[in-house]
Amino acid sequence: MKILFVCMGNICRSPTAEGVFRAHARRHAPGLDLEIDSAGTHAYHVGEPPDPRTISAAARRGIDLAGLRARQVSDDDFERFDLIIAMDRLNHATLLDRSPPEHHACIRTLLEFAGRTAPADVPDPYYGDARGFDEVLDLVESAAEGLLAELRQRSRAG
Repeated sequence: MKILFVCMGNICRSPTAEGVFRAHARRHAPGLDLEIDSAGTHAYHVGEPPDPRTISAAARRGIDLAGLRARQVSDDDFERFDLIIAMDRLNHATLLDRSPPEHHACIRTLLEFAGRTAPADVPDPYYGDARGFDEVLDLVESAAEGLLAELRQRSRAG
C-alpha cells in the first residue's frame, strides 16, 4: 500500500504526517507492507528540509524528520499511490483539480480518519508560533490510528 501525504509546501504538515505515520505503522502494524511519502501542491520549497520548527516539534516526540526533502506532487503520483491524503480542504480541492477523475476516490483528507469530533483541516502552522507545530502533531497523531485501521481492513480485503 502506497500512501502520499500532501500539504501546500511540504515543509510543515505533510512531512509531519509522513514521519508520524511511518513511526506509528512501524510500532503498531509492522506486518503491513507500506510505502509512505509526502509532497506539496506548490513548488515553494522543493529540495529543502522541513521547517526547523517542524523538525524540532517532531523530535520532542521521538520522530526524526531531518532527512526528508520537500517535493511537489507530480502527475505520476496519481498513478503511483493508492491513497493520497491532503492536510486540508484547499489542498484536497487542488489535488482533485489536478488529477484524472478515475483517481478522485483515492484522494482524501487526513482528519477524515480522526473521528467525528475532529476539525476538517490540519491548520498550517507556518506563520504562527511553536504551539501550532504541536497542534499539527496532535491532530496527525489523532488520525493515525483511524488511517491504520482502514489500511488493515484494505489489506485483509485485498
